Amino acid sequence: MHRRQFIQKTSLATAAMSFPNISIGKAKDKLGVALVGLGGYSTGQLAPALEMTAHCYLAGIVTGTPSKAVTWQEKYKIPDKNIYNYENFESIADNAAIDVVYVVLPNSMHTEFAIKAAKAGKHVWCEKPMAKTVKECQAIIDACNKNNVKLSIGYRMQHEPNTQQLRAFVKNQKYGDIRMMEAVAGFNMRSTGIWRLDKEMGGGAMYDMGVYPINAVRYLSGLEPISVMAYESKRRPEMFSEVDETMNYILEFPEGLMANCATSFGMNMGRLTVTCGRGNFRLEPFQSYRGIKGYTSDGIQFSDQVKSQQAVQMDDDALAIINNQQVMVPGEEGLKDIKVVEAAFQSAKEGRRIKIG
Repeated sequence: MHRRQFIQKTSLATAAMSFPNISIGKAKDKLGVALVGLGGYSTGQLAPALEMTAHCYLAGIVTGTPSKAVTWQEKYKIPDKNIYNYENFESIADNAAIDVVYVVLPNSMHTEFAIKAAKAGKHVWCEKPMAKTVKECQAIIDACNKNNVKLSIGYRMQHEPNTQQLRAFVKNQKYGDIRMMEAVAGFNMRSTGIWRLDKEMGGGAMYDMGVYPINAVRYLSGLEPISVMAYESKRRPEMFSEVDETMNYILEFPEGLMANCATSFGMNMGRLTVTCGRGNFRLEPFQSYRGIKGYTSDGIQFSDQVKSQQAVQMDDDALAIINNQQVMVPGEEGLKDIKVVEAAFQSAKEGRRIKIG
C-alpha cells in the first residue's frame, strides 16, 4: 500500500464537533492523548499502556478505517467528538479535550501529521524513526518551535530502568572509561505485502530497527559519531527488493571510540554491550518490549521489569508538558539518528567510509 492509497481509504462519516481553543495542558493533572494511526503498535502497546498511565489518558483517535473507529470507540469509550479521520484532522485544533497528538503512522507520514498537529496547537509525540530525512526532521522541529508546543520522540528505551542503570555505570565510571561498544537489534520478518517492505513508505530494517543501536551508543557515550562504514546484505532479495534486510555498520566517535552495530529483518538479535577499562556490562535483550536483563563482568545481574515501557515513556513526557520542563527525548535526538542513517545508506551504496556532519 502506497502513501496516497493509505490516506485515500474510506473516511469516517462522523465529523468532529468544535470547542473553544483553550491553552493546552493548563491546570491539568492528566493530558488527553489522541493516537494517529491504529496499527499494531497503537493497538497492542500504546492503547493498553494509556490505561496504566497516571498523567495522561486515551482521549481520541485518528484513523482512515471506519470499522477500526467503531471497535476502538466501543472498547475505550471514546466520545464521537474525539474521533477523526485524515481529511478532517486539522479540526482537532478546536478540541480542548485533546492536548497531545501521538503520531504512530508509517514512517513516510510522520512529517506531514506531526506538522499538522503542531499547527493545531497540540503537543507532538512522534514514534521513531522521527522521519525519513534530516530535512523532514528539521521541518517537524521548526513547526513545533513556531507553534510553541513540545516535541518528543518515542524512544521508550531511554525511559526504561535497566537502560538508565547502564547510563549510571557510564556516568559514575564504575567500570572505567568506555573502550568499545556493540549494539545489535533485529527480528526475522516473515510477513509480506506490508508497508515496512515499501521504500516510499519508509520501510527497511535500518529505519525500523537500526535506530535502536544508533540511539543507544549515542546516549551511552554522550558523543556524536563522526563517520560510518556500512555493509548491506540480503538473504531474501525477492522479499526485500526495495528496502534493506540486513545492515552492518561501524560508527567512529571522537578519540578513537568505535561501535560495532547491526540491524536486520532477517534474524532475531538484541544486545547492547559496553566494554570499559575495568570491565564490561550489557543488556540482553536490550530493546524488546519486556524481559530486559542486565549483566556485568563482576557478576551483577539486574532486571527491573515495569508493567509497560510505553506507560513509563508517556507519563514522563506528560509530566514534562504539565510542569513545562524539557522532555527526555526531544526532536533533536531523532534528527541526529537520521543523520547517521542517511550516512549509512550512502556508505553501503558507495562502499566507503562516510563522514557524518
